[in-house]
Amino acid sequence: MSDRLAEMRRTYGHGTLDLDDLLPDPIAQFARWFDHAVEAGLLDPNAMSLATATASGQTSLRTVLLKGYGDDGFLFFTNLQSTKALQIAENPNVSLLFFWRELERQVIVNGAAARLPLAQVATYFLTRPRDSRIAAWVSQQSRVISARQILEAKFEEMLRTFGSGEIPMPSFWGGYRVVPRTIEFWQGGSRRLHDRFLYSRTASGWALERLSP
Repeated sequence: MSDRLAEMRRTYGHGTLDLDDLLPDPIAQFARWFDHAVEAGLLDPNAMSLATATASGQTSLRTVLLKGYGDDGFLFFTNLQSTKALQIAENPNVSLLFFWRELERQVIVNGAAARLPLAQVATYFLTRPRDSRIAAWVSQQSRVISARQILEAKFEEMLRTFGSGEIPMPSFWGGYRVVPRTIEFWQGGSRRLHDRFLYSRTASGWALERLSP
């Protein structure tokens, strides 16, 4: 198996990235690349890996969905009793990774996560499909369960409880805004000479530097 893994490689050649290709503002540049991913028909272009850590440095990683972004940061929503939420409470420093394989692009965001206001979370919660809102009540995220049937039974119980009425937002459900300190744009390059540019937040805006691959 190790020999097979050593042989697994391919040449990157989708494109290049130069300083002149980049916008001065990294959020505007992210919007441009995100639109490219959507227009290319990529599956789940808003999927992002979210890395968190405890106060002592024990890390965790999972994929979540980006649900908004702008000059003030990147948004996602989750169960407030989940591992990610508990770790953010201990240590707000997080990383986000967007990997758009077909475009041979990555975007890496490093910053701090902060809870969103309740009104903003509730507004988003009401946009979720009905089954997703019920599922938010069912899952004690990250807790050990003995069988899937427990989830299925709880889901049916909640269906009966709510009937055809409105489904309120659980008190243990919330959202976060990741305010970036740095944003890196990576474009796969030929001969493994990838193009990397790092935006770093400064007192007056953003500094932009090319990184060695």
